[in-house]
Amino acid sequence: MTSAPALPATLWFTRCPVPTATGIAADRQWLTDEFAPDGITVRSLQDAEPDADREAHFTHALPGLFREGGNVPALWARSRGERTRLIGLTWIEERQVVLVAPGSGIRSAYDLRGRRIALPVHPIAIDFWRAMALRGFEGALASAGLGLADTVPVDVPADGHLGQWAAELAALRRGDVDAVYVKGALAVEAARRSGAEVAVELDDLPDRRFRINNGTPRPITVHQDLLDEHPALVDRFLAVLLRAADWAAKTPAEVDRILGAETGAGAEGVAGAYRPGTHLTLHPDLSPERLALLAEQESALRAHGFLPEPVPVSAWADPEPLRRAAALKDAHPKSPLHAAP
Repeated sequence: MTSAPALPATLWFTRCPVPTATGIAADRQWLTDEFAPDGITVRSLQDAEPDADREAHFTHALPGLFREGGNVPALWARSRGERTRLIGLTWIEERQVVLVAPGSGIRSAYDLRGRRIALPVHPIAIDFWRAMALRGFEGALASAGLGLADTVPVDVPADGHLGQWAAELAALRRGDVDAVYVKGALAVEAARRSGAEVAVELDDLPDRRFRINNGTPRPITVHQDLLDEHPALVDRFLAVLLRAADWAAKTPAEVDRILGAETGAGAEGVAGAYRPGTHLTLHPDLSPERLALLAEQESALRAHGFLPEPVPVSAWADPEPLRRAAALKDAHPKSPLHAAP
């Protein structure tokens, strides 16, 4: 009789500096508490020692890793052959805007016709920054019945620039480009410092398909090896995330505090990037709508050359761990994770 695989000594998690149930659970120490009785250490890839494989945030080449982050690296890793599975998706509105120089006369998506748009170039394995800019401009332009072919794309080398969006905003100040796509809390602060004006608020567009991008929808992925060998650990990890999302829905002020720490932005940046109600939107699911939105993203990324091979999103998704996790959470209503903050 074959014995069950030994429990891993360590479970890893990684998340992007944005609103995530993983970030909430980490702040509350609930992941550590959940697995400590099993002798399993839970560690953050971001907070690990310098010798940790931090590139695994992008490659997912670490079997014991849970990742809640942007879909561009997640799709890229799967496209390259990494045996990951999609076990959850969130949709969290994170301010997405097109910025222009003061006095440019650009006041709408239609005004981008014939204008120079900034496309950053980063010397990294998967340039998700460039992908975000492409998809952000595509969404804005599509809302006006236009496409990238109606603009003049300008490559903006980002090497040597410190800070998110720094290269693009510098190019805007110099007059090398007419429009820059930015998103999130740090972008709100960077735009204010640079004096740029908002030409297009993608969050105000009624069709969420115009806002499909790296973080919308945002996947939770796990390695197939961990799912095969220790499905119960995957279920329990997801159950903690569901409990963290439940807790966040009741504690908006605490969520704002955690978001400030996660994003590295001040209260003003967080308030400007995340609309009221963000604390209610951290629950993952694998609904047909979210899977369809991710499939649109996969198709676009492949068309732009970011994915070496197709990723059939429906086949990539495994809904069973999330289903079991929800049942596990509901079976333990008196869990200490439900305690008041």
